[in-house]
Amino acid sequence: MKLDAPGDPHLTYCTNIHPGETWAEVRSNLERHVLAVKARVAPDQPFGVGLRLSAEAAERLAEPKELDAFLEFLQVHQLYVFTINGFPYGPFHGQPVKERVYLPDWLDPERLRYTDRLATLLAALLPDGMEGTVSTVPGAFAPRVGGEADEARMAEMIVRHAATLHRIREETGKRIALALEPEPCCHLETSVDAVVFWERHLLAPAAVRVLSTQTGMERGTSEAFLREHLGVCLDACHLATEWEEPGDALDRFRRAGIRVPKVQLSAGLEAGIAGPEDPRLDALEAFADPVYLHQVVERRGNRRLVRYLDLPEALRRARTQPEGAREWRIHFHVPLFQERLGPFTNTQRWLGELLGLLRQESEMPHLEVETYTWDVLPERFRGEDVVDAIARELRWVMGRLEKPPG
Repeated sequence: MKLDAPGDPHLTYCTNIHPGETWAEVRSNLERHVLAVKARVAPDQPFGVGLRLSAEAAERLAEPKELDAFLEFLQVHQLYVFTINGFPYGPFHGQPVKERVYLPDWLDPERLRYTDRLATLLAALLPDGMEGTVSTVPGAFAPRVGGEADEARMAEMIVRHAATLHRIREETGKRIALALEPEPCCHLETSVDAVVFWERHLLAPAAVRVLSTQTGMERGTSEAFLREHLGVCLDACHLATEWEEPGDALDRFRRAGIRVPKVQLSAGLEAGIAGPEDPRLDALEAFADPVYLHQVVERRGNRRLVRYLDLPEALRRARTQPEGAREWRIHFHVPLFQERLGPFTNTQRWLGELLGLLRQESEMPHLEVETYTWDVLPERFRGEDVVDAIARELRWVMGRLEKPPG
C-alpha cells in the first residue's frame, strides 16, 4: 500500500511467510491470507503484494490463461504487485533448506533464466507508472566463489539480466530493478562487499561493454542503465547481524552511486553470552531449527567479529571454549513488534533507526516486511494467528513512517 509518508513509499509484506511452492498454493495463500491482512490494514485502498514465486510457480503463472486470471483477481480485490522475492528458487518450507537456498546461484545460467522470467512476469503485473523490484541472492554462498574468475562470471550473468530489463523497458515502458541482497556467509556479506563487487565488476568497463553490445546503447548510456537497474536489497536483519550501522551502510551506497531500490524490514535476534555455563545457551537451543541457516556474528570486547555458519555451531563453541563475555546477533527473522523474546531482544532499535533515516529520503525504496521464519519460531513466541501478527508488523512500520497529524 502507498503510505502517506515522506518519499511516498509502498509498503507490503513478503508472502514467503506462507508455505507454498506451486502456483495453486501461492494463489490459495493470496486468497486466504493476503486478503485477510488487507482487510485489517488497508480495507479501503489498494494493497501491494510482495510476491514470492518458486521456479515451478513462475513457470505456471507465465501461462497466458493463468496470468490473465491472476490479473483479474488483482483488479477485483484492489491488489497490485510491485515487488517479487526472487531469492529462493526451490522449496522453502517444511524441509531442510540451509545453504541450498542460494542454489542455483549467479554462477549458474538457471538463476539467470529464472530471474528473467520473474522480471517478465512483474512487467505484466506492474501498474503503469510504477517501478518494480526483484530481490535476489547475494551472488552465491561464499564457499562457492573461488576467486576473480567466478566473480566475473557472476557479474556477466547479472549484466545479461540487465539486458533483459532493457528489452522489457523498450517493449513495455516498465522499469524494473534487480536488487542483490547481502547476507552473512555469502559472497556479498556486507555493504563493503557490495560496493567492492559493483566497482570491480558490475560497473567495470567490461560490464558496460557487454551491456552496450547486447542492447545497442552507447557506453555512457549503458553505465547509467546499470546504475539505475542494478541495486541492493537492504535486509535490516542481515546488516544488523553484521553489526553494521544503518547510516554507515546507506552513506556507503550513496557515495558509490549504488541504488537501494528495496528494503526488507526484518529484525534479528540479540543475545549476550557470559560464558559456557550461561543458561541463555540452553534457551537458544529452541531457535536452532533444522530448516534454515541461522548465521551468528559474535562481537567481543575488542569489537572483533567472529562468524559462525549456523546457530548449533556457535552454541557448541560457546559451551566448549571459555572465552569470556560476548555479544551475539543471530540471523533469525523474529517479529518486528516483539522487542523481547524471553531473555533475548530483537534488533528493533536498529530497524527503527533505519526507518528514521529513510524518512529523510526524497524517494523512498520499496518496503517489504519479511518474517519468513514464523513457522519455526519457538511456539511460545507465536501465540497469535499469523494474519494478526503480519497486520501488527505492518502497523508497527506505519506508525514510524506516516506523517504526523497537522
